[in-house]
Amino acid sequence: MSRTKALENVKLTSFDDLFGGNKIEKTAEAGDVKEIPLSELHEFHNHPFQICSDEELAEMIESVREHGVLVPGIVRKRKEGGYEIIAGHTRKHVCEILGFETMPVFVKEMDDDEASLVMVDSNIQRENIRPSEKAKAYKIKYDAMKNQGKAGNSLKMMSEESGENYKMIQRYIWLARLNDDLLALVDNKQLGIVQGVSLSVLPEKEQEAVYDAISRHKMKLSTVQANTIKQLSVDGKFNEQILERYLTSAQKQKRKKEITLKNERLSEYFEEETTEEEMMNIIFELLETWKRKKGSAQNE
Repeated sequence: MSRTKALENVKLTSFDDLFGGNKIEKTAEAGDVKEIPLSELHEFHNHPFQICSDEELAEMIESVREHGVLVPGIVRKRKEGGYEIIAGHTRKHVCEILGFETMPVFVKEMDDDEASLVMVDSNIQRENIRPSEKAKAYKIKYDAMKNQGKAGNSLKMMSEESGENYKMIQRYIWLARLNDDLLALVDNKQLGIVQGVSLSVLPEKEQEAVYDAISRHKMKLSTVQANTIKQLSVDGKFNEQILERYLTSAQKQKRKKEITLKNERLSEYFEEETTEEEMMNIIFELLETWKRKKGSAQNE
């Protein structure tokens, strides 16, 4: 039996966890499997997901090395020639690593919105997804659903399909308006999602100025600081000089409140097995006692 014929008899659910699950199965349940040269398979036009070198990828490489690609990708024909990958970017990458020349795929007819929905749904449930990837993916899906006339209840539908709270999905969609530099800070946990949402209302030039300033100051913005910068922009008062003065002032205020307690001093008062949390609790209890005594003395 040929490899292609064998693939036609494989149930797509057998490798759901590795290759995309029931969403792909329902989309590709009809049609013939074709072996397409890797050179003719092109990335989706606005594919937001990155291929990571992690344990999951290593498992996929070993599986494909041993069994071949058991779950075909999904592609559509391109006007420019060749095929656009809708689901199967990682599989193609694995095939390239292993030196394969072709990959099994289902060739489907889909418009841009249908293809976008399948592309997002076949990737969004992956375990290790960066906030930037999720933000761009949810934005793509939201726009596609809006084009299909589903904007009214799209957030609710997306929440039900993904299992993620619809308010969180809405935050991610707003987050997608950040430039790539600020999104990278979110991915690296140097900028919080809530703070990123606040900054997402800023025009591109102002976002560039904020990125430059917080990078130079090595700051992680608080919610209050991000909202203050947002309000400056909304009120038309944002410029680089005002931003610089505000961030410099915020850093000075923060430094005034920071006190470093050296371990060698603390060891004079605490046993070695005392945890940091226990130390802090005792220190603040003593400060509260001192505060009450000080207040009583002043009232005498």
